[in-house]
Amino acid sequence: MGKQQIWYEVEENESIEDCLARMRRDGYMAVGRKEEPVFHLVNGEPTYLRQKIQFKAMLWQESE
Repeated sequence: MGKQQIWYEVEENESIEDCLARMRRDGYMAVGRKEEPVFHLVNGEPTYLRQKIQFKAMLWQESE
């Protein structure tokens, strides 16, 4: 039996829909979402790079 709750991160070359489909294939469903900006340094100054998106996932258990 796997973990009951894990975090899935949307990969750099992956759409949100692709990430959700990956979660479903693994037997999980999304119950939460968080986003945070990712920065990198250019000439000593922080510059926005991309948005990091993560989904909190719970193990899907079908009722009998």
